[in-house]
Amino acid sequence: MSPLAERMRPQTLDDYIGQKHLVGEGAILRKMVEAGRSPSFILWGPPGVGKTTLAQIIAARLEAPFYTLSAISSGVKDVREVLEKAKGSRYFNAPSPILFIDEIHRFSKSQQDSLLGAVERGTVTLIGATTENPSFEVIRPLLSRCQVYVLKSLEKADLLQLLDKALTKDPLLASKKITLRESGAILRYSGGDARKLLNILELVVNAEEAAGEIEITDAKVVERLQENPAAYDKGGEMHYDIISAFIKSVRGSDPDAAVYWLARMVAGGEDPEFIARRLLILAAEDIGLANPNALLLANACFDAIRKIGWPESRILLSEATIYLATSPKSNSAYMAIGTAQELVEQTGSLPVPLHLRNAPTSLMKELDYGKDYKYAHDYEDHFVRQDFLPPQLLSERIWQGQPNPAEQKLIDRMKQLWGDRY
Repeated sequence: MSPLAERMRPQTLDDYIGQKHLVGEGAILRKMVEAGRSPSFILWGPPGVGKTTLAQIIAARLEAPFYTLSAISSGVKDVREVLEKAKGSRYFNAPSPILFIDEIHRFSKSQQDSLLGAVERGTVTLIGATTENPSFEVIRPLLSRCQVYVLKSLEKADLLQLLDKALTKDPLLASKKITLRESGAILRYSGGDARKLLNILELVVNAEEAAGEIEITDAKVVERLQENPAAYDKGGEMHYDIISAFIKSVRGSDPDAAVYWLARMVAGGEDPEFIARRLLILAAEDIGLANPNALLLANACFDAIRKIGWPESRILLSEATIYLATSPKSNSAYMAIGTAQELVEQTGSLPVPLHLRNAPTSLMKELDYGKDYKYAHDYEDHFVRQDFLPPQLLSERIWQGQPNPAEQKLIDRMKQLWGDRY
């Protein structure tokens, strides 16, 4: 028998749970589908909120041929083959075939380029699904031809509705004596992901198969998930707990603990790019100027895993993790931007001093824009003292260098240049 999440997949918009802002009465996607038309669009949202299901429902409602590609396993050749099939299945006055591409953010530029002509000519209506911001991951020409609709994590009421529906409408579960005594843990671990919610429910029910009457409690949910490491939840509480432990271990300079939590994420099938992004942020936030090479290595790791993927990416992530964990730590850059933002909030939009302003026109020069500015390279050591802050802020200190060897050199240089200011 198919998994519960598949058995519960809705077939119509009326059965679809959540995303009322898109598919509720009078909402944009519902009106579009009810009018019998659909432009190309991209669904952007976290895992398990119904992106694939929504695409299938729209195709069925429009009675359009439906083709699907996974960006993980499809190449340019696969794209061209599907486009040829779609072209052959287009009939006069019939709606364009729908091409659904899951995880479209993983498509390379050449793969995305190969879609452009077909989307432009209307050979296919493209529906892409992505968990990443399409502004960064989808090429501009393709993005300009698609609407972007944002899907949200399911709310508590949506998840409870889905639980009730599964327990009462699914023939297999409805035939059992199941009591949902507590829902807190199952909701937390689902993290707003319908598929995770149903997978956890099925896991708990299957584990209690011999019990006759099944009672679902928070303790049972936690126990079953701890017994099943594969239940690592990329959208729920366990996901955030483990990434938190990982980051704190690197920040705390414990490479053993950091690699252990990395291994937990690898075993759970975490997206390597997600881990690499966290390392990039950590390299700037927690290591910063104490070892600027950390950011370079973290960025190299991020670029490399995009070319390699699992399982080899685990080695790259391990190298970056150990390097960052063993590096000296400083959060002075992180603290400096925070201090600067607070100053901006407190003082508002202070005018730029005249000598720092650009003067591209004669009128601006007449108004003394740029007057008395001293060009640093014209002076010894390429430095000359002058004010660069608005007058009201000249006494403020924003960057506070920290006492590690790398930053001490920077502090010493600033003192040499600026004297008592630093």
